[in-house]
Amino acid sequence: MSLRRGTPKRWSLKDTYGFIASFCEAQTQAHATTNSTACRSVQPSARGFHHQPHGRRSRSKDYDPDPTTATTSPTTSQSSLQTMRRGFHTYFVTHLPSSSLHPDSRAPPPGPHHHLPRSEAAPHSTALSAAPVAPPHLPSTRDLTVVRIPLRSAKHHFGATDSRGSRPYNEDANQAGTIDMPAFAKRAPISLVRSAMKKSGEGTSADSPYGDPQIFYFGVFDGHGGTQCSDFLRDELHGYIEEAAAEFGLKSSLRRKVGAKITSGSGGDTSIPSITDVEKGSRRELGNLDMKGPGEVRAESEIPQINKHGAISEIEHSDAVKGTPPTPAKISQNQALKLQRDLVHEYKSTIGGYFRRFNPPHFNISQYVDPVPDTPIGVETILTYAFLRADLDFVTAQAQKQDPDDPYVSDAAVNTDEILGKPHHVPPSGHGIGGRIRFKGGSTASVALISTPTPAPFWHPAASSTLLIGHVGDTRILLCETATGLAKPLTSDHHPSTPGESHRLRRFAASFVTDSFGEERIQGLANSRSFGDIGSKRLGVSAEPEITRVDLGPAEYSFLVLMSDGVSGTLSDQEIVDVVKEAKTPEQGSKDVVAFATEVSNNGDNATCLVVRLGGWERRSEGGLGSLGTKEMRDYRRSEALDPRRGRR
Repeated sequence: MSLRRGTPKRWSLKDTYGFIASFCEAQTQAHATTNSTACRSVQPSARGFHHQPHGRRSRSKDYDPDPTTATTSPTTSQSSLQTMRRGFHTYFVTHLPSSSLHPDSRAPPPGPHHHLPRSEAAPHSTALSAAPVAPPHLPSTRDLTVVRIPLRSAKHHFGATDSRGSRPYNEDANQAGTIDMPAFAKRAPISLVRSAMKKSGEGTSADSPYGDPQIFYFGVFDGHGGTQCSDFLRDELHGYIEEAAAEFGLKSSLRRKVGAKITSGSGGDTSIPSITDVEKGSRRELGNLDMKGPGEVRAESEIPQINKHGAISEIEHSDAVKGTPPTPAKISQNQALKLQRDLVHEYKSTIGGYFRRFNPPHFNISQYVDPVPDTPIGVETILTYAFLRADLDFVTAQAQKQDPDDPYVSDAAVNTDEILGKPHHVPPSGHGIGGRIRFKGGSTASVALISTPTPAPFWHPAASSTLLIGHVGDTRILLCETATGLAKPLTSDHHPSTPGESHRLRRFAASFVTDSFGEERIQGLANSRSFGDIGSKRLGVSAEPEITRVDLGPAEYSFLVLMSDGVSGTLSDQEIVDVVKEAKTPEQGSKDVVAFATEVSNNGDNATCLVVRLGGWERRSEGGLGSLGTKEMRDYRRSEALDPRRGRR
């Protein structure tokens, strides 16, 4: 009995591509293990955002081809499984006294130290058990224990609240945690109060085995047209910043010069302040603040006024304060120049239009063979590069996807955005960008990076730090000055009507459209800078960030506020700051700001607010007018919101 042979399957072009994809990917993975300069998209150190308890995610392959068309070789599987990407650090590491963790840590192990009956009771002695070991890099007079605290659980240091308002869904996103990159803080001066301990404070040294102090990262993202872009920035933008710092070869600003050594021992001179020095100066810094009175700051406070018709004057946001000039960083100059030129060339060839004469701020794209940089290459350049790279990857990925409004493109193959089984653009996390359908919306973004020169956290009253702001769009970041109580804006609104943006765009946009509310728009967009918005890129709607660097002195500022336009478009800067002053914790302050903005808002936009505690938090209500400067205005807004005749005015 013979078996009937089935109809042979014809070998198609799809099968050929699948076979070539398996072979090429195996060769690429094998080459990446021996070549330390592998492609950016397959770097093992890249990271994505995951809520894992230990900050790690499971091992996974970058790309898994269709099993019906290709068979992945064992070499590919093993090499892909070796690629492990860590999750974003949503926590920070600190050192707490042992007594705060275990009140009876010095007690003997068997149990309570008291004896029964009462006739045999004896005073408690601490000599029965040894104290916990203190970290060698943080000398102190108290025993310290290293702990890891989730940032969103630290209610007395950070608070984040969002609300969808009256919209059907919330398109805002926010992020908070620590990132892995070298410190960029300004080195602190040598403390006048030096510890008499034998050990020196190696914790401030960048080349110590414990590395630099942690760099904190806070971000708020306001999406429009959907949540794909804002979610992408929330999950990936911090990875682009870390990746750019590594590609530029950034070195720590705290690294000592070659030959300068710090000796430990009785004969060594300790020239670096330790935690003990900082603790001694905290009360002194808070007490030495030159607090201003109400009369001295009344003229500088920008409080909305009520006109004769009972209407509140329109909110006009002031421009960002002038920050510290960029500081040259220790990086690989040749590599930095090459990365900048390659990115600008990629913008010209991919998008064109406005980007054909693109010269980003903080970039040096001279065409000379061995140029001398006119613009110092520092952290500002790295942050600009990260913003532009993230935007280009997102826009290019969307351009390769199916357009639901184009019937011809929708007939293309599902994997039309892939070549040899490998996606064009892979973000640092290794995941894909967006869904299967083209996303035409975008998002604004404002991020804040805080770096400290010492192990003392930035919220300590005696600690100094450096604040770096990257801003695109109309989200907003404010500082509250402790001595005056005034709001200090760190960002400017990127609207077509502003003079700077109008001058930048007039060369490419013949005219702006004015909507029914009298606001100028470009291609229907209220923001002239944003991520995404693929249809308006050629006209100049770019993601060029506005960079501001601010050196924060000890207790100079009380807190930092990040918000979306659902808050800043309803309330003035001073009102937002005064609401936070009345709160007991940053978490309560963020809730109060969002609740008040949602209550008195006319448009019911999504509202997001992040409040970060700084060194002067304990005296936040003492400077200037305190929280009473806008009390009358806030009460009037609330009464107007409760008035049933409000809509008729």
